[in-house]
Amino acid sequence: MNYSAIDKIILNALEEDAPLGDITTSAIVSKSSRASVNLIAKEDGIAAGLTVFKRVFDLLGEVKVNLLKEDGSKVSKGEIVAILEGNTHNLLLGERTALNLLQRMSGIATLTYKFTEKLQGTKTKLLDTRKTTPGLRILEKYSVKLGGGCNHRFGLSDGFLLKDNHIDAAGGVKNAIEAVRAYGCYGKMIEVEVETIAMVKEALEAKADIIMLDNMELDKIKEALILIAGRAITEVSGNVNLETIGTLAATGVDYISVGELTHSAKILDFSLKNLTPIC
Repeated sequence: MNYSAIDKIILNALEEDAPLGDITTSAIVSKSSRASVNLIAKEDGIAAGLTVFKRVFDLLGEVKVNLLKEDGSKVSKGEIVAILEGNTHNLLLGERTALNLLQRMSGIATLTYKFTEKLQGTKTKLLDTRKTTPGLRILEKYSVKLGGGCNHRFGLSDGFLLKDNHIDAAGGVKNAIEAVRAYGCYGKMIEVEVETIAMVKEALEAKADIIMLDNMELDKIKEALILIAGRAITEVSGNVNLETIGTLAATGVDYISVGELTHSAKILDFSLKNLTPIC
């Protein structure tokens, strides 16, 4: 993982939580006090962000985190996932920041895993989107991978994706693709988002590398895939959920992208419990 980027996220979160320090802990705990505490899973799911959780305390210092599980592993309700020991003040100072990041990341990984289970027995792969929490994209996309999904482009600099507004601005699919080629696209694929069969035909004529079938009805998706017939990589997107993804995958589409993975995942609950002072 890119710890320089992650450290910035953690330090910003710590600053947000305690701009003038942890006044409650400072009032009751001496700087030299030591304690141990357990990280406990409160739900079943996929753990993601344990290394990030540990990094919070690495940055604060004087705390040893013994991880009992690895990122991407299954955890069960009531299971001890890590044991922390060290400076009591730093344990309490970092508690909420570490838990917030771990819970958010684990929630995404757990939801991703549920989606990937629906794809078993098909050739279809699951993709995330750019619908991420501002500033947390690196953590959220990492969580998708831990849950068994694949990452779409990380940001706007990574690949050409012609969406509806790009197409409207260019005056059509063909014009948009030709503009990208004229701009220079060596080494990068051109993906185009289409909403109708007519747009599919135009994308094929312009030799798009990837065709995203966006918000299309199932019968239109099937028609489009027959028309494409392997001449482009195919992706389905738009209002995909756990109830519909299996049916969509059965069409034989190459990829399905799901914004819900990052924009609507419920956290997976963890807590630090059973703090015990060390004499």
